[in-house]
Amino acid sequence: MMGVLGELKGKRDFILAPSILAARPLCVGGDIDLVRNECDWIHVDLMDGRFVPNMGCDLSVIRAMRERFPGLFIDVHIMCEPAERFAEIVIPSAPDILTVHAEAARHIHRTLQMIREAGIHPGVSINPGTPVSFIEPVLPLADLVLVMTVNPGFGAQSFIPQAADKLKELVRFRAVHSLEYLIEVDGGVRADNAASLVAMGCDVLVAGSAVFGAEDPAAAASEIKHRAACGCRAGLE
Repeated sequence: MMGVLGELKGKRDFILAPSILAARPLCVGGDIDLVRNECDWIHVDLMDGRFVPNMGCDLSVIRAMRERFPGLFIDVHIMCEPAERFAEIVIPSAPDILTVHAEAARHIHRTLQMIREAGIHPGVSINPGTPVSFIEPVLPLADLVLVMTVNPGFGAQSFIPQAADKLKELVRFRAVHSLEYLIEVDGGVRADNAASLVAMGCDVLVAGSAVFGAEDPAAAASEIKHRAACGCRAGLE
């Protein structure tokens, strides 16, 4: 595939996006420095304490990241409602990708269009209890589909195995309809499941505590990438 897939992935077989949700709150910039050579994107979660039972990050962090790391690819995931209003607030901070939850949007079609019109790649996300069929009507509008593999709101949760079946559904739907969205997994991603996720069709691995919770974040990120590369080879066999 070319187009969006080629633009976002380049020559990569997969993308590693460490989540700053697990970074040290007073040392976010320093923690990003630790892993920059081992990651492709940085994942940022915005939480409102309403759609999810937690609050975290704010726009000043995204703006500060833009200023300190001008070439950094910033992947923003909004876990807030109403999604439309929060998307409007985040757009001026110019993330590269802005993902909203289908469950949090009254007008998800309009919201994805608004994000694209702002020159930002639109993404749509679903919770573990939401079926892929819920977002099928808007998949042609999305450049990224984020599959939550834990209940959103907190880091360091265990991966929900049943959520992995959605990867296969999304891979099939993409092929049948000649679409180009990337498939991203967020929640419980570790070195020991990275290969299987990539083999099933995951394009983007979001890893929080598995990277920033490690004694050596750069080494942890490198190990995830090494294991994920094994999944790429398995997917080709």
